[in-house]
Amino acid sequence: MGDKRLQYDLAMPPPPMTGSHFIVCGDNPLAHRIASELTQRYGEEVVIVLPDKLKDHGPQIAALPGVTVREHATLAGEAFTDAGIATARALALVGTDDLANFHAALRAQELNPDLRLVVAAYNRRLGDHITGFFRDCTVLSRSQLAAPALVAAALGDVAPSHVRVSGQTLFVARRGDVQAGQVLCGLAVTDDLGDTTRIVAPEDLGDDGDLVLAVADGTPRDPLARERHPVRGALRMTMRLLWNKFGVTFTVLVALALAGFVLLAASDHEPGDVLYLGVMDMTGSALTSVKNHIAEKIAQILLTVDGMALLPLATAIIVGARLTGSIRGEPRARGGHVIIVGGGDVGTRVAGALYDLGFDFAVIDQDAKARGIAFARAKGMPVVIGDAPSERTLRRAGLDGAIALISATSSDIVNLETALQARALRGEDLRIVLRLFDDDLAQRVTQTLGGNVVSRSVSYLAAPAFAVAMLEHKVLRTIPVGRHVLVIADVRVEPGSDLAGRPLADLEGNGLARVLALAEHGTPRFDWTRRRDRRLAVGDRVIVLATRAGLSTFLAGNRPPVVTA
Repeated sequence: MGDKRLQYDLAMPPPPMTGSHFIVCGDNPLAHRIASELTQRYGEEVVIVLPDKLKDHGPQIAALPGVTVREHATLAGEAFTDAGIATARALALVGTDDLANFHAALRAQELNPDLRLVVAAYNRRLGDHITGFFRDCTVLSRSQLAAPALVAAALGDVAPSHVRVSGQTLFVARRGDVQAGQVLCGLAVTDDLGDTTRIVAPEDLGDDGDLVLAVADGTPRDPLARERHPVRGALRMTMRLLWNKFGVTFTVLVALALAGFVLLAASDHEPGDVLYLGVMDMTGSALTSVKNHIAEKIAQILLTVDGMALLPLATAIIVGARLTGSIRGEPRARGGHVIIVGGGDVGTRVAGALYDLGFDFAVIDQDAKARGIAFARAKGMPVVIGDAPSERTLRRAGLDGAIALISATSSDIVNLETALQARALRGEDLRIVLRLFDDDLAQRVTQTLGGNVVSRSVSYLAAPAFAVAMLEHKVLRTIPVGRHVLVIADVRVEPGSDLAGRPLADLEGNGLARVLALAEHGTPRFDWTRRRDRRLAVGDRVIVLATRAGLSTFLAGNRPPVVTA
């Protein structure tokens, strides 16, 4: 049996180093996991800067081999100097305060302008703008990094290899499984570890067996599942009105009104006159006369009294339904969906990835104003407001027909209780993924429950990407393709570099790199429909898919010329 581990395509020439160690600032689980990745997987030396090694995750961090701990209350210049920032290769700032991380990054750049910075950002909009302040800075979101892994764990073999980059979900698929408009490029993959994956332009793709990198556009796995039927919607709304708490009274009054119209018709009136007289009677404008037939008199009495009661009742039902949202009715789970417990940042990103990949979902949260609830409603997906571990809540979310459940609240006890309750109600055929903050607890829960229960911490899932970003210049994500790994990088065109002024097509001739998206200078959002003849300008940012060697070549052309005396 050959080595089945993922391998990079070619050895990447080592970038120029300013030192030999890495600095990680923080005492949370993410800092611990990053230090573990760098020391145990890559054999690097790490210096951790934290306030107190006896608090939070300080003891676990201090126990890691290859880690040196420096205690400083604040990330001031003294702390960075003590950590050896002048000779460090990279610095990771992973505290929970975005502003403090940004401030510390500015201090660090003053002390070492060539330092590679990796910053954790919880505020997505702020994170999009931070990189413009630094020469070499990668901003990552823990929840954004963790969401694809949680989705993959929930979907199992059904999930394509996918990553989330700049608001888009990219995934690897067979050419015949995606529409032409979704394809970003082709991937010529070989099983020989000595060869390299070639990146092919969409117009040069061969038969349907080729792999492609595509952008998910929300195309549902079951196209009929998300179709809206106006007639059926109107019927459902009518039924909801009838089954309202005033439904019986409403039905009786409607029946009396119909009886009144029938009596008017029996009095030899024309159909138009029946409608006219009936409406006038119900609105209190009856044209009375003692000479009317007995049937017409009874009809007038019925319709007048009925109108006095029916109109206020209908108004109360409609106004109440509008205030509670029940007139619209929440969509119901149809089966084959994923239940997401927790509508916070992680849950919302999980929901976005599922929707992009074409899977339906239902969101459970106690807060009706949670981001995930609003997102689900905007996409026409079911939501349930209530206590997640409750049997009633889980049943309303369609537990019996769900293919998986992801419990991603910010409470370990809620996630664990929800997972155990769902397993007890549904059995072991339901795939359950629960988010736990404690890495050790997460591992023990997975080992103990086994089967279809997977437990992960966000730090565990996000740490590898932070470590890679510290090791690799500008790398945002890695994506496995067969037995190879491609990298996705965010590169800003530097003044005086060879990239400035060149069209995109010229940068992709060797088949080792391809520009996926472009953000023009001064524009924060990336354009994924870029023209191949577009010439790069100083300050433009491009998202590049490349082999490791291809990225090295790409970055070599982005260095400004060296001025010699």
